[in-house]
Amino acid sequence: MKKLSKTTKSNFITYGIVVIAYILVELLLRSGNLSSLMQGLLVPLCIYAILAVSLNLTVGILGELSLGHAGFMCVGAFSSAFFSVCMEEAIAADGLRFFLALLVGAVTAGIFGIIIGIPVLRLRGDYLAIVTLAFGEIIKNIINALYIGRDSSGFHFSMTDTISLGLEPDGQVIIKGAQGITGTPNNSNFTIGILLVLVTLAVVLNLIHSRSGRAIMAIRDNRIAAESVGINITKYKIMAFSVSAALAGVGGVLYAHNLSTLTALPKNFGYNQSIMILVFVVLGGMGNIRGSVIAAVILTLLPELLRGLSDYRMLIYSIVLIVMMIFNWSPKIKVWRESHPLFQKKNTESEA
Repeated sequence: MKKLSKTTKSNFITYGIVVIAYILVELLLRSGNLSSLMQGLLVPLCIYAILAVSLNLTVGILGELSLGHAGFMCVGAFSSAFFSVCMEEAIAADGLRFFLALLVGAVTAGIFGIIIGIPVLRLRGDYLAIVTLAFGEIIKNIINALYIGRDSSGFHFSMTDTISLGLEPDGQVIIKGAQGITGTPNNSNFTIGILLVLVTLAVVLNLIHSRSGRAIMAIRDNRIAAESVGINITKYKIMAFSVSAALAGVGGVLYAHNLSTLTALPKNFGYNQSIMILVFVVLGGMGNIRGSVIAAVILTLLPELLRGLSDYRMLIYSIVLIVMMIFNWSPKIKVWRESHPLFQKKNTESEA
């Protein structure tokens, strides 16, 4: 019987950690040993794990700094919520409607990833970070100014107010500008969240260890060398960026269907949200998918467990981000890490 390769074993360990965590939490829930505060954090933990893993595909595997991840999350959240509200009467089955909303959110965010990626991925470093940051802010501001309603004659759009929609008396306003969308079905739960985390892990890990993933990492390591051996730089960069955006949209769908009212506030989809997701990636290790999940869980739980420090959360995140960047990229520290036994990688061959 053929033995599992080292990569396959590592992937199964990652899936196993998630499944074991789910079983333990379910046991605590059924025994009544989990506080209401912790129960309320279960779905957000899954959301942040999905966002951290998906951003790691862009930052850690592709090697490009993106600060617009909250924007893709926002696209997925509002497109799926809009679909669910519109189809609530037409599709009575909650499971089917949520599954279709999930596809709508992921596909819409992925399309935005392609549209944004084609011009933006020509930039590198700080310039790419600035443009993706602008994209996230633009998306949030557009949604805050957007009004959409429907009546017997179809959909109506406006950027002014609900009155200018010109709806019939029995018309329904779906998106109400800064007030967002109300009445989204609460279909999200911890079980669905864990399943989506596993799907996200499967997509990212399989992509990384595929031929396309090796091409993406070759671009990260040396763009000129990768291009010289015939790797299509644009194709693989857009592939990684759009898959990352689509998975961020999945996180947005889970987020939208966990709330009764969805609004595009700065704390939900703003700059700080993108930075927080980036901190998960950096703290967990850029390119380390398992580490992203663990970091997302720890950094989401800590402010709630240490409520006295919750006001200083972003300060702590900023300090952690600076320390990790220095630790990973400072030339002297890199030399020290290479010489220290604790950080030396063992040259072990993969088992056949």
